[in-house]
Amino acid sequence: MSTYKVGVLTDKNKVEIRELEKKQPGRKQVLVKVDSCAICTLEQRFYTGVMNRYPFAGGHEVAGIVEAVGEGVKSVASGDKVSIRLLTSCGECYYCRNGHENQCVLSFIAETHEGIGGPGGLSEYMMVEAKNIYKMADDMNLEYAALTEPLACCVHSIQNGDVQLGDDVVVIGVGIMGALHIQLAKLRGARVIACEVDDARLEVAKKMGADIVINSKNEDAISKVKELTDGRGADVVFCTVAIPEIGSDAVKMTGKVGRTVFYSSFHPDKPIEISPNKVHSTEQIITGSVNPQTKDFLISSRLLSNGIIDVSELISARVPFDKIDEAFQKAIDPSTYRIIVKF
Repeated sequence: MSTYKVGVLTDKNKVEIRELEKKQPGRKQVLVKVDSCAICTLEQRFYTGVMNRYPFAGGHEVAGIVEAVGEGVKSVASGDKVSIRLLTSCGECYYCRNGHENQCVLSFIAETHEGIGGPGGLSEYMMVEAKNIYKMADDMNLEYAALTEPLACCVHSIQNGDVQLGDDVVVIGVGIMGALHIQLAKLRGARVIACEVDDARLEVAKKMGADIVINSKNEDAISKVKELTDGRGADVVFCTVAIPEIGSDAVKMTGKVGRTVFYSSFHPDKPIEISPNKVHSTEQIITGSVNPQTKDFLISSRLLSNGIIDVSELISARVPFDKIDEAFQKAIDPSTYRIIVKF
């Protein structure tokens, strides 16, 4: 019997390697040999015990090479480089059927590997449905292809923010998601202002294309944004940090008929004050962004395959699968961007 290895989070600060039977793909299935899997915030929360539904087979930012395809698969062939969309959607609920499959009521229920919950990208092989496979360019660096999913999340956010040519766009926070928002907003023809408290990350913001950077530890970001926009406030503000108070700042620095997008999941989920009369009188839109839709994932795969978005600055380290605990230790260090587990 042929087997493969899977990384499974079984308790706080504990990752086990398990062996499972390697099978051949059935109809409309694709067997992928995983090359690279990035460790996202979700996996970090399981590792640190913030989330504790164990055992959990983590890893949802994945790229690899097709090893075999089942009957009826026409979109990819053996040897193709691919990224994998691992956000599940049932296709039957109200949200799936009205074009919002990212809001599927079953979207976080997954079992890629038999008997273990979770998306399962931290593994040598994955069996997935062909509809969730996206072919990447033949010369694509698979480490970069693994970031198709986080880029797709940011594509969805940019769509929700409705960034227009010439807009003044503020991106609060220059972690990996903030950095991707900067690049995407520039592609939309915006002037981008990046707010961050860390000077090293402000340098990353400049590399991503930010026109103006503000160290909000040293100056009042709300006042500065209004000064830069002739007192109007920004057309679009993306809050990519998890601090509720910063979410409040994002609302305040947004101008008339502007859009505020709460991209990050806030922790703790502490309510903020919003003036309903300001929203009424300015027609400001306050919205959120969560998970990519199918179209967003396709756009992301094309942006990366065609070299339109550069993620090379956003990979902090590559760690082999047999040192997966070391990979998690690096990933939870707040100074790092993405840590890539290599197979």
